[in-house]
Amino acid sequence: MRSSKDRSDAALMSDINVTPFVDVMLVLLIIFMVTAPMMVQGVDVSLPETSRSSQLSTEEDQLVVTIDQDNRVYINDYEVGLENLQEKLAKIFENRHSRAVFLKADEAISYGRVVAVMSAVKAAGAEKLGMVTQPADEPEKS
Repeated sequence: MRSSKDRSDAALMSDINVTPFVDVMLVLLIIFMVTAPMMVQGVDVSLPETSRSSQLSTEEDQLVVTIDQDNRVYINDYEVGLENLQEKLAKIFENRHSRAVFLKADEAISYGRVVAVMSAVKAAGAEKLGMVTQPADEPEKS
């Protein structure tokens, strides 16, 4: 017969080996760190430059209407036609606390197109309409 000492030597180890788990998690972390910058999408717009510019607040997801150089209109990253803009924004405003909209327009877009989009945004019920610009390079002071 076996003694109790023999049984304890032959007992299985009950600790979990976490080394393979850590290895897999580190590989996944590296994969996500490499691929995340490639997943950033948006509308390419050449913004007009101004001498004064302030940062957008990040309290809530910002609602940004964009007009690109080909006169296409987007709500955030989703393309909508100018004829559907007012209706889509009105539906979005039904579920939002803030009725602030930021407008990004390519500098090559005609003033008339920008005014037409601004009119549709205001008609949809926007309380605040901000223009997004890019800060101009300031000359060096000597």
